[in-house]
Amino acid sequence: MLARNCLLLFLWYHLQEGSASPAPPIGSPSLPLGPGRMAGRARPRTLLGSLRNGPAGFQRVKRGWVWNQFFVLEEYMGSDPQYVGKLHTDLDQGDSAVKYTLSGEGAGSIFTIDQTTGDIHALRSLDREEKPYYTLRAQAVDLNSNRPLEPESEFVIKVQDINDNEPKFLEGPYRATVPEMSPVGTYVTQVTATDADDPTYGNSARVVYSILHGQPYFSVDPKTGVIKTALPNMDREVKEQYQVLIQAKDMGGQLGGLAGTTVVNITLSDVNDNPPRFSKSFFHLRVPESSAVGSAVGRIKAHDLDVGRNAEVEYTIVPGDGGAMFDITTNDHNQDGVIILKRPLDYESKKAYTFKVDASNAHLDPRFQTFGAFKDTATVKINVLDVDEPPVFNKPAYVMDVYEDTPAGTIIGAVTAQDLDASSSPVRYSIDWRSDLDSYFDIDPREGDRVAVSVHVLDINEFPPELASPYESFVCENAKVGQVIQLFSAKDQDVPNSGQQFSFKATKDEVRNKNFTIRDFGNNTAGIVTKRGGFRRRSQEIYHLPVVIEDNGYPPKSSTGTLTIRVCGCAADGSLLTCSAEAIFLPVGLSTGALIAILLCIVILLVIVVLYVGLKRQKKKETLMSSKEDIRDNVIHYDDEGGGEEDTHAFDMGTLRNPKVVKDNLFRRDVKPEVKQGPRAPPSKDSADIRAFINQRLKEHDGDNSAPPYDSLATYAYEGNGSVAESLSSIESLAVDAEEDYDYLNEWGPRFKTLAGIFGEHDPCVPH
Repeated sequence: MLARNCLLLFLWYHLQEGSASPAPPIGSPSLPLGPGRMAGRARPRTLLGSLRNGPAGFQRVKRGWVWNQFFVLEEYMGSDPQYVGKLHTDLDQGDSAVKYTLSGEGAGSIFTIDQTTGDIHALRSLDREEKPYYTLRAQAVDLNSNRPLEPESEFVIKVQDINDNEPKFLEGPYRATVPEMSPVGTYVTQVTATDADDPTYGNSARVVYSILHGQPYFSVDPKTGVIKTALPNMDREVKEQYQVLIQAKDMGGQLGGLAGTTVVNITLSDVNDNPPRFSKSFFHLRVPESSAVGSAVGRIKAHDLDVGRNAEVEYTIVPGDGGAMFDITTNDHNQDGVIILKRPLDYESKKAYTFKVDASNAHLDPRFQTFGAFKDTATVKINVLDVDEPPVFNKPAYVMDVYEDTPAGTIIGAVTAQDLDASSSPVRYSIDWRSDLDSYFDIDPREGDRVAVSVHVLDINEFPPELASPYESFVCENAKVGQVIQLFSAKDQDVPNSGQQFSFKATKDEVRNKNFTIRDFGNNTAGIVTKRGGFRRRSQEIYHLPVVIEDNGYPPKSSTGTLTIRVCGCAADGSLLTCSAEAIFLPVGLSTGALIAILLCIVILLVIVVLYVGLKRQKKKETLMSSKEDIRDNVIHYDDEGGGEEDTHAFDMGTLRNPKVVKDNLFRRDVKPEVKQGPRAPPSKDSADIRAFINQRLKEHDGDNSAPPYDSLATYAYEGNGSVAESLSSIESLAVDAEEDYDYLNEWGPRFKTLAGIFGEHDPCVPH
């Protein structure tokens, strides 16, 4: 340090000599020397001085002293105040006329100055880590007038660092994990130490890392503090925890440097590098033959040195002699292999089972499969223990039948059991009293424990079968031969209904029936089958077919039922149209309620029409009575050529009066009637023929809606004899020729088919 300060002083002196002005210097800086070292350093500067000789002109003043900074050692332990440096000005002639003052950080408390000599001292020990420098201000004043001789100047006192702080691990102790079996150089963790000394001055803060404890397993980088593995194939199962001691030393690790340490706890994490191993190669178990299926019969265990999911073991039974009788599962809590019974055991059939079990890891690591097979095999032998078992029946349940009213003491069946144990003890039988509280049955103790015996009391066939319902059947007029027109079944009051069997057949008298027959389908149902076609309602509307029904009871019973068959009209596809002549004109498919509603509407309309007609007739009657009573004045004249006065005097005109021919709904006179009258043969000229002719014409008008009103008189001419047209009187038309052909109705379409059938048939019994 002293040599460095001397070198700086030498350089400053030569620079001062080379840059001097021709004018003589006002003064020279003071270079105070402390004991053994240079405490301060200064260099001259030229600054404008104060104003002199008045305002007439300026005089350049050269500053006589200025300085950069002083240094003071930290952690000074001497008994006297530590000398820092000396302030001096060229104006100081050594006559004690100049006074030096000090102000700023620590002035008076930490630093003090000799007002006469300008020497600066530190009053106490300083710590650079607490405060690295202090800024102060100094000034030289006239002692007598207290007038400043120089402007106030600022300088710095730096605390010079010494190596008084060791490196520290602020985050220690450390914890780290690295997988086992890791290769050399695998990163583990990084440690960092901090030195509070000045890193810009010397080597006090330059730290070097090293391992004091933990070799040869781990290494540390001297500069970065990174810890890595240094030994290959470190096995967790051999050693899991490692404690490594790391040192950080300043001064670059040189002798005399300060050091700090920390502990790094390193754990090897598990990998699946170990297969499961059985503790022994042979396991011997015993199980009673009465063990229930699904129960555990024993446990085996394979140990795995790994932990966690790497230690999970799967057990499998190797297919072989006894493997089919047992199964094995893994207990998730302790990784035991639990052997489960799959099928019932029987000591008398087989007394021992031997099989092999494999134990393997559930999660394999492909990096370690080259070490060998990751499984182990052990042999398991299970001995079946004999248990005194109850006798066994040769059937799990018995069903017996007995008829009602069977006498007491009748044998209704037998049960058999045997003891399958090796001792083969004798068997005794008894009835569980809880299942037969009324003591209806008994059992021979030597001939026949417990087994479920169901005794069915059979019903005696007391009732004959009968038709299940009163069937209403129909056959279409266009039915074909062999067509099933009705299915029917039977019922019986005897029980059980589920076991009854019925047969159906026609009676002996109906065997020769040419219309229908009975067909038994063998499933408690039968059908009515047509034996011919061409059924006609007008010939015969209803047929009765007796049927014999017989059951299979004991003793068998039979009865005869009658099926009613109605002939109906059907469409071409077999759908029903009508079954009676009265319903032929009714709409097909209407319900009974709809038909009744329609009929009621028709009746109401008829009543309204009748009331209207009655009122109208009453009104016309009153009009007639108020008109002229002689209807002969109301004569309708025709252009027909008549007999002149002969027609008037040939008969009595009173015969033309017919007050009963009062008709409503007559056609109007101004409308041409549609009914055309054919030519009539002229009557004879005698009065009797004319009277008969007039009466005939009156009868025609009585039934003709197109006739004129009754209060109008129509005159008729003689038509002459030999007319080819006959009378069109409605009276004569009442006689209808029964032999008239109505086949043309069939050509009018399906709507008139039923009507054609009615008019096309003739009852041979009706006389013509």
